[in-house]
Amino acid sequence: MTAVLEAPARVAAPVRRRRLGLAAVLAATLMNLLDSTVVSVGGPAIQADLGGGYASLQWIAAGYTLALAVGLLVGGRLGDMYGRRRMLLLGTAAFVAASLACALAPEPQALIAARVLQGLAGAVMIPQGFGLVRDLFPPAEVGRAFGAFGPVIGLATILGPVVAGLLVEADLFGTGWRMIFLINLPLGAFALAAGARVLPAAPATAPSSRLDLGGGLLAGVAILLLVHPLVQGRELGWPAWSLVMAIASLPVFAGFAVHQVRRARRGAATLVEPSVFGKRSYTSGTVLVVVFFAAVCGFSLAIGMFLQLGLGYGALRASLTMTAFAVGAFLGTGFSAARTASLGRTVLHLGLGLLAAGVLAFHLVLGWAGGAVGPWDLALPLLLGGAGMGMIFVPLFGIIMGDVEDHEVGSAAGVLESVQQLGASLGVAVLGTVFFGRLGSPVPGAAVARAVDAAQVVSLVTLGLVAAAFALAFLLPREGRH
Repeated sequence: MTAVLEAPARVAAPVRRRRLGLAAVLAATLMNLLDSTVVSVGGPAIQADLGGGYASLQWIAAGYTLALAVGLLVGGRLGDMYGRRRMLLLGTAAFVAASLACALAPEPQALIAARVLQGLAGAVMIPQGFGLVRDLFPPAEVGRAFGAFGPVIGLATILGPVVAGLLVEADLFGTGWRMIFLINLPLGAFALAAGARVLPAAPATAPSSRLDLGGGLLAGVAILLLVHPLVQGRELGWPAWSLVMAIASLPVFAGFAVHQVRRARRGAATLVEPSVFGKRSYTSGTVLVVVFFAAVCGFSLAIGMFLQLGLGYGALRASLTMTAFAVGAFLGTGFSAARTASLGRTVLHLGLGLLAAGVLAFHLVLGWAGGAVGPWDLALPLLLGGAGMGMIFVPLFGIIMGDVEDHEVGSAAGVLESVQQLGASLGVAVLGTVFFGRLGSPVPGAAVARAVDAAQVVSLVTLGLVAAAFALAFLLPREGRH
């Protein structure tokens, strides 16, 4: 994110308008982040009401992040072509409408479809935020404005399950789980009203009005080929087609890369600026983002499922148990914000080390307490893991973007946001498959012992992902460019 700050800003708006505009952008960001995570706690209540199997639960979560990952590449480009303010407002309006459709869904398939529409709307809404903040604030203040994104991203990622649990348990107006989507209506209304009033209507910046639809199609097909078999394969017994699909994603990804390079050489519009991948720090950083978010989002989903499907917790008790994760994330972001300037890349290793310690402690506590494990037994492991995770959120994107040139910033930021969502989708698919595979027969027939075993296996897989992220972090520059 640091390199983004170097892009030249337009004439800054008055102070009050800047703050209101920043609040509108953060409200849109908050809606996206909450909806990326609420299903980890709200899922069992949805399943109890609408029915459906484990695969439906996974698709309710992964359908959103998958659609967001596919659409972000195109969404960022639309902002360049037609103006960021216009695309943010259109995306927000569509997101609110899709949220209402989620809340009114009568069956799992309808909810999955509405979640996909939510993700596509988010893909139009979210990429506009960075550019709009640059338009709002003068160069001397834009760094502090972007500093608000780190804590919002970190806390919303963890508070999503907590908020979901509270809303489900409160059963406001008899809405039950549906309130986890209805909460977007007031947030979206604020973002629309404030955004329409104060966000600058800057002119389009794209040199061409042509959209690389072929590239968008290739990227979407590649991601779908990869994630679909991971979600559905286990429930169907890993048929041959699921393996063929996963393998087929590789040449399609390669075809997308070749397509982008060829268009860049012809001077045609691209979804991705190929030159950014010539930088080791950026290339290794994108892989790190996929691995890190797969670990965090997949582990968070597994914890929520373990507490409810395994230990029989209600949504409120599960969310309160996971509050330790949120408290840790808050403390971690505070430490990271204060020390990143002096420690640089070392903050990432400290955070990943602490995250690994928390996951390992979670594994050991389950081995010690077994099915008798309680919320207080899990508090310290979750606190440690959350603190480690929070330490990573603040500096991660700034360090990865440290070597990116100014003319590459828009493309590079869009790709990072896209692979972040891809990592979340893969984490939900892979760790969800591991957890449900070990859990065995559907609840209520599943024994607590099988749930404990499933959670322990997931924690070991998560440890492996965190270790891989720790190694990848050595390839990043020691500090982001300032």
